[in-house]
Formats: sequence, structure tokens, C-alpha cells
Amino acid sequence: MAQRAFPNPYADYNKSLAEAYFDSAGRLTPEFSQRLNNKIRELLPQMEKGLKSADPRDGTSYTGWSGISVLYLHLYDVFGDPAYLQMALGYVKQSLNCLTKRSITFLCGDAGPLAVAAVLHHKMKNEKLAEDCLTRLIHLNKVDPHAPNEMLYGRMGYIYALLFVNKHFGEEKISQSHIQQVCETVLASGENLARKRNFTPRTPLMYEWYQEYYVGAAHGLAGIYYFLMQPSLQVSQANLHTLVKPSVDYVCRLKFPSGNYPPCVDDSRDLLVHWCHGAPGVIYMLIQAYKVFKEEQYLSDAYQCAEVIWRYGLLKKGYGLCHGVAGNAYAFLALYNLTQDMKYLYRACKFAEWCLDYGEHGCRTPDTPFSLFEGMAGTIYFLADLLVPMKAKFPAFEL
Repeated sequence: MAQRAFPNPYADYNKSLAEAYFDSAGRLTPEFSQRLNNKIRELLPQMEKGLKSADPRDGTSYTGWSGISVLYLHLYDVFGDPAYLQMALGYVKQSLNCLTKRSITFLCGDAGPLAVAAVLHHKMKNEKLAEDCLTRLIHLNKVDPHAPNEMLYGRMGYIYALLFVNKHFGEEKISQSHIQQVCETVLASGENLARKRNFTPRTPLMYEWYQEYYVGAAHGLAGIYYFLMQPSLQVSQANLHTLVKPSVDYVCRLKFPSGNYPPCVDDSRDLLVHWCHGAPGVIYMLIQAYKVFKEEQYLSDAYQCAEVIWRYGLLKKGYGLCHGVAGNAYAFLALYNLTQDMKYLYRACKFAEWCLDYGEHGCRTPDTPFSLFEGMAGTIYFLADLLVPMKAKFPAFEL
């Protein structure tokens, strides 16, 4: 872990240090808000310039045009400037011209561009175009009967797209029965694999992606269980207690002595502190388990995740969401919004301060340096989210 991160140079929380960032109610100071706003205004034209050389055929939310549209939709929600809505619409139109026809998910498949386009058309009163996108989105469920179950390429990524639509429309545009149908397929798939591979004495559910039993938020168990515990999925109390909870407890038993988690089941390398693999993604499962089952151990494990992230979360990989500093900072905001403990808001602000020196730490350049999940767009999204910490949610994942 230490080789993959810069040493954290910051003093940890105390009340007097925190006064430079927010007041006793958690409202950001005008000075710190101004610094965030200035950086957003500085980075946006850099991103736009960089996107001129981006892959014209990548329409995904993860690294392509749909992700830039997600950023501008978010900036519109934060600042209310209709110019951002126009920018978002332009980019989502580009993304619809390069659908994959394969993957069904929000981040790496066609569900992202279709869901974002539906929301944007709705906001701009183009209801006929919105309905067309929704029809195509619902039909995606039939595209790949052998889809995996994880976030990036699987059924959970599809479910996120459906919930994204309902949230932004403010009503049940996608029927609960359609969402539950997908959810039941996920549960049945997990039970079948656990039986087939003899996991059932240890856990009633198991999932794989590319022949590996991944643990983290992007491809693995933690991301799937985080969603299965969401009230909006309406998993029955019986299934929550007999299937989901014992499976969450199995993930908890995989924890390293450090408080971090392995990328895969039976992987003994304690290396990765990313949203995609390790404590920064697992923490969301733990927080949701605490909310649902009210057991203190889940919260205790989440606190341990936060300590790992504070120590090893300033990643040499860069400033992005999937495996970067902005993504790691969201874990602090999730804990802050659960506990109202100012320590976690302070830590998020310090990681944001690191991002304010974008490009000055000698990090490696991502493959898609201006994208939402690997590059600059994701960092801008985080800086804008931090302006209203109580509303901050990890994009394309947290509900």
C-alpha cells in the first residue's frame, strides 16, 4: 500500500485546523468554497481542450462521452446554469452514436447513455425523445441473458441506470416490478454459483467476473451487496436476513489486519486502496449494512476502512474516481453523512486540497486523462460535490 501512495503530509482533524474549511454546522467557509469554485473554472477548459483528442467511438460513462454528460448534468444540478444542461445534451448525443450493443450497464454499457439521455430530454421538455430512450433502456434487459452481476459490466450496473432514471424523474418511470425482476435474477445467480462452487458452508451467495471472485465495489461482492441492501430494490426481509446478511458477513471476514480488503477471494496481497478494489469501495457496503441491520461491528469496520484510506489514499495513480484521490475522498463524505463526525468532513476537505494542486504531485497519467472515472472530469465532479457535502454521492454508484 505504501508504495502505491504518497505519504499523507496532513495533520489529522482538530477543531482549530478545521476552521479553515467549514464552520461548526459543517458549512464550508466562503474562502474554501471560492478555492473549489476557482479550480472547477480552471479545470473545465483544460478538460474540454483535452477531450478534442479523446476516442471518438467511446460513448461510455466510464471513460467516454456519456461520462462527460454526467459531469455537466451534475454541474447543472449544483450551479443551476442552463448552459451546463446544453453541454450535457451535446455530449450524450455523441454517446448515443457509439453504443456498444453488448454491455447493459450504466458505466461501461448502453444503459448509461440511454439513461442520461432520457433524463436530459425530460429536463429540457423533450418528452417524446425521453420516452424513446426509456423504451430502449428497458429493452436492454433482454440483450445479454448471460450478463455477469457486477457494477461495471453486469446486472447491478443496469439496476443503477434504472434507479438513476427514477431519481431524476422524481417518479417511478421504470416500474418496480422490472427492477425486482433483475434483482431476483441476481439473487438466483448468486445462490446457484455458491452451490456449484461449494461456497455455501461459508456464504449463501457468490459471484464471479472473468473466473475470479472479486471482492470490491466495481467488479465484486461489496458492490453487489451494497445494492441488494438498498430499500429501493425491495429485497424481502427473509432474503435480506438469510441470503444477503450472511454474505456481507463473509466479506467482513476477508478483512486484512490493516483494515483493508483483498481484490479477490483467497488473494493475500494487501495492496490496493481504490474504490474499485479495497477499503474505499467496501466501506459503502459496510455503511449500508449498518443502516439495515443496526449492528455496531459494521460501523466499526467502516471506521477501520477510513483509517486505511486516510493513511494510504493519496494515490500515485492520480486524482480520479475509480482508482484515485477523488474517489477515495468520497468514502470520508459517506461516513460524514452517516455520523456527522466533523473528522470525516475535514479529511475529505484535505483530500480535495490535494486535488486543488492537480498535476503537481508527479502522479501517473491515466489512459483516458479527461474522463469521468479515470481522469479530470471525475475530479471536477468531486470538487463540485464537496460544495454541498451533505448531498455528495459517489457518481454512478452511490444512491
